[in-house]
Amino acid sequence: MTVNGWLQILLFFAIILLVTKPMGVFMAHVFNREKTFLDPVLRPLERLIYKLTRVDEAREMKWTEYAVAMLLFSGVSMIVLYLIQRLQGVLPFNPQQLPGVDSTAFVGSSFNTAASFTTNTNWQSYVPEVTMSYFTQMAGLAYHNFVSAAVGISLAVAFIRGIARREAQTIGNFWVDMTRATLWVCLPFCLVGALVLVADGVPQNLRPYDRAQLLDNRQPVTEQIIAQGPVASQEIIKEWGTNGGGFFNVNSAHPFENPTPFTNLIEMLAIFIVSAGLTYTLGKMTGSQKHGWAVFAAMSVLFLVGILVSYWAEAKGNPLLAGVDQQTTAMQSGGNMEGKEVRFGLANTALWATITTDASCGAVNGMHDSFTPLGGLVPLANIMLGEVIFGGVGAGMYGILIFVILSVFIAGLMVGRTPEYLGKKIESYDVKMAMLYALIFPLVILILAGISSISPGFGMSQLNNAGPHGLSEILYAFTSGTGNNGSAFAGISANTLWYNTTLGMAMLIGRFMMIIPMLAVAGNLARKKVAPPSLGTFPVTTPLFTTLLVSVIVIVGALTFFPALSLGPVVEHLLMNSGTTF
Repeated sequence: MTVNGWLQILLFFAIILLVTKPMGVFMAHVFNREKTFLDPVLRPLERLIYKLTRVDEAREMKWTEYAVAMLLFSGVSMIVLYLIQRLQGVLPFNPQQLPGVDSTAFVGSSFNTAASFTTNTNWQSYVPEVTMSYFTQMAGLAYHNFVSAAVGISLAVAFIRGIARREAQTIGNFWVDMTRATLWVCLPFCLVGALVLVADGVPQNLRPYDRAQLLDNRQPVTEQIIAQGPVASQEIIKEWGTNGGGFFNVNSAHPFENPTPFTNLIEMLAIFIVSAGLTYTLGKMTGSQKHGWAVFAAMSVLFLVGILVSYWAEAKGNPLLAGVDQQTTAMQSGGNMEGKEVRFGLANTALWATITTDASCGAVNGMHDSFTPLGGLVPLANIMLGEVIFGGVGAGMYGILIFVILSVFIAGLMVGRTPEYLGKKIESYDVKMAMLYALIFPLVILILAGISSISPGFGMSQLNNAGPHGLSEILYAFTSGTGNNGSAFAGISANTLWYNTTLGMAMLIGRFMMIIPMLAVAGNLARKKVAPPSLGTFPVTTPLFTTLLVSVIVIVGALTFFPALSLGPVVEHLLMNSGTTF
């Protein structure tokens, strides 16, 4: 670890801290239907959309109606993306003449990809530049990058409304929330961000791939195909919307997606800005700004611990390589550089890996499969904690609010009083729904990972590594899919019927079956009365609350996943230090 590396990490966090309040205020104005500087341009467009779609913007929904609208919209969007992939060969903007995806199979990569992008996961079991046409990339994948992010933001705002409202039957209008999230929160920032990326070297065109003749014709390969396309417009929303799906196979490690340290910083900031801003939106909409900062503090503590462990582990390197020969020893003096871009280095690669798995983004600028065992443990553990460390846009906020409910319930048990949250009593129904949310996630991961790890003809046959690292690859795949992250330990070949199907189902369950109990809690909280605080009320604005919240998140994650982690990255670390590697 170096001083320069830590300065870059602290600079990133300082910028996030600076933009949290203005972004949070802006989003509070947007979803409270208050005037913003973008209204003169966007309000006429919003009214036109409502007129064309016959949406009554003044009508609000109960939580059940909100959930049905969200499910119907997501289901139809998923079907459309599936059809776009299947019909890709006859659709326009296909200069490479790529055939339809899975032209010989009904369920496969196209189903997996449709489920992936609909759920904001963006898991990619295919090579994008040789699989997807420009039309599919733009009309299919980039479209879902916008609307899946908007759905997540809408759900978080609906939950916040449920906390803030008193004796109300409704939590907002899904169609209005999603439209405003798209028009106000996603489109303007991505338009500016895409231009910034283009100015720094990211391509944005519709031309066919270039072919460069190699100078040394004695080689078996005499030309190089240089893939390009509408990259910048998809790159910025994949980060801003915490989607993560790359235009190229190596994602943000590709110089056309992420050419310079400046674009690297811009893209990392884009991953966190909306999620961080929502903590301030929480405080502003509920009338308790200190509570919003307490939640921000809990996220920050977990983030800083993660980057500390990851950076330390990667800087320490692999002890088995030290002293092998002079060249290897010199390489190891700079830490574990396997799978990393030299233009970013250890600090920015470890930082990106921590950010992208904190925020359910899944974009990568280095290969997680090449990290040291403890360095790879951090991204895996970040997802296993529920990706509530800032989290995906919206999803991280409603995820951590579930943990807030559990924390105040535990605090109430400690003092022997009915737990309260911002003046509302937390009752058995709220705790049951919160626990259902918390239990679905590990249940899906552990069952599917367990079946895959003992099935030679299905899960085991696609591994490129044996022993604990192979288990980590399987565990990471289902954790990433269920957690709607999308990053991978890429040593596993997942483009098979088994993994495409099971991972696709894991993504759908991890997104939608967890949203239903969350919305049930929001609807129940909205109906409650607000009681004034008493001597027995546990304050949710203090460092003690932040400490309890962090403890509950870590304990729940540790109790659930430690046995699996101990068989994977933990035992791999111990074996590495004893002289064995995989």
